Amino acid sequence: MEETKWGNQTAVTQFILLGFGNLPELQILLFLLFLMIYIVTMAGNVLIIVLVVADQHLHTPMYFFLGNLSCLETCYTSTVLPRVLAGLLTGDRTISVGGCIVQLYCFASLVATECCLLAVMSYDRYLAICRPLHYAALMNDRFSLQLAVGSWLSGFTVSTNTACWMSQMIFCGPNEIDHFLCDYIALIKLSCSDTSQMVLVIFLLSFIIIILPFLLTLTSYVCIISTILRIPSTTGRQKAFSTCSSHLIIVAIFYGTLITVYMFPDTAALRDLNKVLSVFYTVLTPLANPLIYSLRNKEVKEALRKALSKTMTFITNRKLCCSHLL
Repeated sequence: MEETKWGNQTAVTQFILLGFGNLPELQILLFLLFLMIYIVTMAGNVLIIVLVVADQHLHTPMYFFLGNLSCLETCYTSTVLPRVLAGLLTGDRTISVGGCIVQLYCFASLVATECCLLAVMSYDRYLAICRPLHYAALMNDRFSLQLAVGSWLSGFTVSTNTACWMSQMIFCGPNEIDHFLCDYIALIKLSCSDTSQMVLVIFLLSFIIIILPFLLTLTSYVCIISTILRIPSTTGRQKAFSTCSSHLIIVAIFYGTLITVYMFPDTAALRDLNKVLSVFYTVLTPLANPLIYSLRNKEVKEALRKALSKTMTFITNRKLCCSHLL
């Protein structure tokens, strides 16, 4: 049953995520592309988490936050891509109303958490570059843990309120969502309940959990760049900028596409563009995180080299033991 009666109205119990259904000739290609992205994203982020946990040299606030970000990206991409891959492979794009709201809750919570974490990471870089003499005292292990836990709690607490509210909404058709994931804007448009208060609440919460962290991140980087430009040595400027350039790239990709999607009006002409831009902050940002940090960060590359060396030594010793036993 796809529909049930609600008073004099017909309540929708399933949505259809149109996704990339307007490109039928590219379904297999898109499936293979997204599958490769998913595998690389999961492997890369899990590898960073393992390196941060295993290598003593990475037990610093900067890498602690990076490990949290990688953990978040692992959950983030798993909220979106498996459903997209299933739709591309089987052609079944239906999702229950409950499943849609759960996906929306997880997705929104992780987006909000990422906004907070990026602000925390920018503040960490601000202290390291602008107040280096006080960095160790200010950004200690306890404070780092409090900032990380606060980011996760803030993201999920804010989204819990709106998800509970949306679970009480009635949807009475149409039931097609022109997107590859469940989105607040699409669900509000499909609802036949009074959504005026809901729109106001979402606007206020979005300002608190997205715009404020963005402004904090922006302020931190204005101070960081200003401090870097005052360093007399060219080598010193390059070294200081290299410690935050990777994070700045992630911030630019994430906020640039996120703000563009939600700032522009939701019109038919811009819908396909918004869908493409949504791929950047939902799919490519989790992919870019491990690639950028692993390729541009000397400490991460050194930790990876040590891990590979230990693994090869272990495998060699195992082979020698087996050959002696035989």
